[in-house]
Amino acid sequence: MWPLRRPAFTARTSYDTCVDSTQDKERRKKLQKAAGSVEQAGRRFRKAVAKGTLHKLREEAFQLPGITGTEAYTWAYENGMVGRKNGRRLYDQLMAVPEHDTCPLCGQGMVRTLDHFLPKADFAALCVDPLNLIPACADCNKAKGDKAPQTPEKVTLHPYLDNIDDCPWLTARVVRESPTWLEYFITPPGHWDELLTHRTGHHFEVFNLAELYSAQAGRTLNSIRQQLDDLLGAAGFQSVRDYLEGEARTRRAARLNGWETAAYQAWAKDDWFCAGGWTDI
Repeated sequence: MWPLRRPAFTARTSYDTCVDSTQDKERRKKLQKAAGSVEQAGRRFRKAVAKGTLHKLREEAFQLPGITGTEAYTWAYENGMVGRKNGRRLYDQLMAVPEHDTCPLCGQGMVRTLDHFLPKADFAALCVDPLNLIPACADCNKAKGDKAPQTPEKVTLHPYLDNIDDCPWLTARVVRESPTWLEYFITPPGHWDELLTHRTGHHFEVFNLAELYSAQAGRTLNSIRQQLDDLLGAAGFQSVRDYLEGEARTRRAARLNGWETAAYQAWAKDDWFCAGGWTDI
């Protein structure tokens, strides 16, 4: 959802680093023998990325000779990348990419793990490919699950590959109920094609972002309620709007499509809200 800079090291470098420290000699030899397949799989993966055909990749083309998916994941990723000193350096580099440890998939949670964009068990040759490892919060990792997309519309947004944060697309509206709340939705820019619109909508659903952002906005409103009361009582409607617009500008400068940006913009634009809608409880 929010872009990250691509990893600087290659799939082959990552694999070699993760398997070279394997202590069992026979296992290490077996893993090293499969390095060529890893390199080929990495090229195939990147070619599909460039063509937008990730959904067409089939797991049988991403297996390692003589090594099961579970073995590849356990030996190369769990033992070699997470558990070994040299591989752990690569793991830590990937984990450190998101600014302020913020999950790029939801823009809210704290990065706690690396998510395999294509499932590790099914795409064994990509289990330590840096382009397949997304720093994410635990909730997003769990929500995404371990199923590969079968159609182009079901490919969730990839932080290394999809940069959609160059123009506004996240919108909220005030729901005039008691208590009031915000409804979040996507407003696709005119230059987006139909596929990107569908993919963004699917991403929104998979990670339950509308509900997540609405809950966060509700907490924020509770924290500023007294300030809004004071502004309305002392200087009236326009002072409330001016305050909300100022907060929206501040947050927009930091994150164009952040949930806080959309929240303050929605509150500032709504006459009913600025006239005291938050007090209608």
